[in-house]
Amino acid sequence: MRSIRATNGLGYRLICALSVYSSAQNRAFSSALVDAAGCRGLTVGGAQVSEKHTNFLINTGTATSADIEALGEEVRARVKAHSGVELEWEIQRVGKAA
Repeated sequence: MRSIRATNGLGYRLICALSVYSSAQNRAFSSALVDAAGCRGLTVGGAQVSEKHTNFLINTGTATSADIEALGEEVRARVKAHSGVELEWEIQRVGKAA
């Protein structure tokens, strides 16, 4: 997973997975779908959908790869249920889930 360190505006640092989802239309469309499905700020363990950019999943400091995976799949399921659009993972995941 490609990652960066970024300041979230609250003064502490986060490790972020960038551009998590893609759709047939574009990334901005994906982000809008995630937001419309009510996923902004959604958390699983230490993983969270960014409050600022809903196409980012962030590690708040304690997330495991399983947390990121579970959150990503939950978001995909909620978007599919809300809009009928199936988002695809844009990042390449490697290894086995814990």
